Amino acid sequence: MDINLLKKKVIETIEANKDVIIETGRKIYKTPEYGYKEFESTKIVSDFFKNQLGLTPEEGVAYTGCRARANEDANGPKVAILGELDAISCNDHCDANEIGAIHACGHNIQVAGMLGAAVGLVKSGILNELGGKVDFIATPAEEFVELEYRSKLRAEGKIKYFGGKQEMIYNGAFDDVNMAIMFHALDLGDKKVLTGPVSNGFIGKQVKFIGKEAHAGSAPYEGINALNAAMLAINNVHAQRETFKESDKVRFHPIITKGGDIVNVVPADVRMESYVRARTIEGMVDANKKVNRGLIAGAHAVGANIEITELPGYLPILKHDSMEAVLRDNLEFLGLKDDIVEGGDFTGSFDFGDVSHIIPTLHPMFGGIKGGLHTKEYNIADEEAAYLLPAKAMALTVVDLLINEGAKAKDILKNFKPVMTKKEYLEFMESNDKVIKA
Repeated sequence: MDINLLKKKVIETIEANKDVIIETGRKIYKTPEYGYKEFESTKIVSDFFKNQLGLTPEEGVAYTGCRARANEDANGPKVAILGELDAISCNDHCDANEIGAIHACGHNIQVAGMLGAAVGLVKSGILNELGGKVDFIATPAEEFVELEYRSKLRAEGKIKYFGGKQEMIYNGAFDDVNMAIMFHALDLGDKKVLTGPVSNGFIGKQVKFIGKEAHAGSAPYEGINALNAAMLAINNVHAQRETFKESDKVRFHPIITKGGDIVNVVPADVRMESYVRARTIEGMVDANKKVNRGLIAGAHAVGANIEITELPGYLPILKHDSMEAVLRDNLEFLGLKDDIVEGGDFTGSFDFGDVSHIIPTLHPMFGGIKGGLHTKEYNIADEEAAYLLPAKAMALTVVDLLINEGAKAKDILKNFKPVMTKKEYLEFMESNDKVIKA
């Protein structure tokens, strides 16, 4: 069949099923769950795979999450389409639940978009025209939050890494995937899609300042104030900001999660969490050394001890021009030539960045929302633009990659040189997985 006819059939199928796609997005929006707790969301997606697509879901891709495999008899490359399940915390959002959880991250849109792409590819019946396999994966735990909960899961042997895609790389879930695509939601004003974003990576930190209790009123001189140590430590890092290269776009943004026990006792147990972000792996490592130096000096200045738990965070997201070119052709096929923002520079982080270091990836941003991500102003303003447009773009991109026995995908893979092998990636992760005591 002519490729343009195939694409039109995919688009028509998504349009014919738009109500169930949008309703699934709404359903997930109403059941926000934090990372590695997405049990209800996983069930919603799993049921969709079974009941709407006739696919057999595999649950627990990384403690939670699920995947469905299609066109498994094909001999060509495998493309995975991903969507993220977890929510964030924003107590002030009007739709936040009783614990403050809300999909102000747009992840429910991603999942519905992934399912919409699956509808277009599977229900249209065009898969037998494609020379490759397609996996649809609902991934958990993209937001790097609730570190104590994830530490508990790790201690119980249920996870190794705090990020869902990190865990999937580690447990082999991506071993048979040759390339992966997904999207993020973003307020783009009067535009509809942003292509070619890049981002920072980060190293996560849990910090414990260890002082000595004393009566804060009558004998503070007998204590060692761990809160003072933490305050000095933060200022020490501030004093080093001029040593960070502008091109590395370094960010350090700590929060005090415990400032002491009671007001009339010198704080002896103070806890901090933060990320050290930078644009490159080298920048992350360099900034992290300087931050640790400042934290340790703050503790020692008042005679306190310190315990820094380093947590492997996310790698910077990479842009793969060969994949971007395929997407661009399909955005134009959808009539979006004048609605595209070229390139985006984000100092936040995505765990999809880890995947982008190992296999070819694609990570555009689509509109349809208003307000900043992770804020109370966030809302879905145009459901069809948010859910259906990315579903069509991703499905059509898969068609281009896998038509003609997967010729385009094979050509991209032939010329692709990964920044890291899986082995090298895991070695890097281990190098940032440690406890420093001083």
